[in-house]
Amino acid sequence: METKKNKFLTNRFFVAISALICCALWGSATPFIKVGYELILPEQTTASTILFAGIRFAIAGIVTVLIYSIARRTFLYPKKENWGRIAVVSCSQTIIQYMLFFIGLANTSGVKGTIISGSNAFFAMLVACLIFRQEKITFKKVIACIIGFAGIVVVNLNGLDFNMTLTGEGFVLFSSISYAFSSAFMKKYSSYEDPVVISGYQFILGGAVMMIIGVVSGGKVIFETTQAVAVLIYLAFVSAISYSLWGVLLKYNSVSKVTIYTFTTPVFGVLLSAVMLTEQSNVTPINLLITLILVCTGILILNYKKDDLIK
Repeated sequence: METKKNKFLTNRFFVAISALICCALWGSATPFIKVGYELILPEQTTASTILFAGIRFAIAGIVTVLIYSIARRTFLYPKKENWGRIAVVSCSQTIIQYMLFFIGLANTSGVKGTIISGSNAFFAMLVACLIFRQEKITFKKVIACIIGFAGIVVVNLNGLDFNMTLTGEGFVLFSSISYAFSSAFMKKYSSYEDPVVISGYQFILGGAVMMIIGVVSGGKVIFETTQAVAVLIYLAFVSAISYSLWGVLLKYNSVSKVTIYTFTTPVFGVLLSAVMLTEQSNVTPINLLITLILVCTGILILNYKKDDLIK
């Protein structure tokens, strides 16, 4: 029974569909976060942004634990010896990654932030291969990541410049590295604890820490409309569903095989932002088409097997 389960969870089509669902949800978060800023933050300061994110992640953790506890008819709770592991994942995946990202994004353009954060998959592969030794680095993996990253650059070409600062582009880069470590930690620790449990409780812990930091730093949020509450709930469910599913994918598949799909997140973000937001987009249809071709090419290269030509 366990063998059949593993075979299903490592099936390329299941991985592709599940990973794309996660990336589509993360891409949808971009326009919803922008709407949330307008509805929930009286002033868009770094402290208020961190507080807003903390509330979102704390609720996401609670939702994750409750939904999966009901589904499995037992309350999900981590083993005592795994709290330290959950804290490590929480620091790298939620606290450090998102705090650096939010601060960095406040000091750089959205275009450069998108491009730099698009390096997530490349760093995740390097960390998994060179530091954690969870898989071997290959020429195919490197080429796939380079082609996928090229797609992220193309979709942002019209607004790209090459000026860099430590607290701007530097922090966004460090947040990508933090994400890479969180992916490797999640894969490693999922052999000790259910990845859904890790996801849920790391969100609760990380969200609580971010809320404390946001409040202490003078952050403020308001929830005066049902629309504001709805946006917060949606963002919480995005994190709860996507990261729980992502954790399961990482447990049963190589880090590079899963994280290569994160190159599609900005594409989903651009498309959904164009539909939901009134702001002017500088992404041209031809740039978007080239991006889709490059990203899909990178994914296909990484997942290509010689046996496919025989079937």
